[in-house]
Amino acid sequence: MLLPVTDADGAPFWQYAARGELRVQACADCGELRFPPRPCCPHCQSFESRWRLMSGRGRIWSYVVPHPPLLPEYAEQAPYNVIVVELTDAPRIRLVGNLVAGPGARLDSLPPDRVRIGARVQVVFGAGGLPQWVTA
Repeated sequence: MLLPVTDADGAPFWQYAARGELRVQACADCGELRFPPRPCCPHCQSFESRWRLMSGRGRIWSYVVPHPPLLPEYAEQAPYNVIVVELTDAPRIRLVGNLVAGPGARLDSLPPDRVRIGARVQVVFGAGGLPQWVTA
């Protein structure tokens, strides 16, 4: 399994995920949500931020099935999906992950033909707090 590369701005996202919480960075001054995390609000230029708890619900906005797998570490789990999820409580925020059969399931736990744009999904957390998605 590949681990995320973290920086000072994104580290809290992964710390919350390791606790089973999906949180998105928000401007502490104007309240605007932003992802990926960054030091400055693009709307009001404030450097103050906080992390807002999300419901973890969303819908599949897009997806792809890489052929061949893009990374050799995932070749044994091919074919697998990579989905883009639009969050229900923050529709302009979209996260990338995998649709799986359950928490911690392998990437190939669902056949690619089961993925549908618009399907409702819920976040679950795999090994190391990696956000994955299951159908809701």
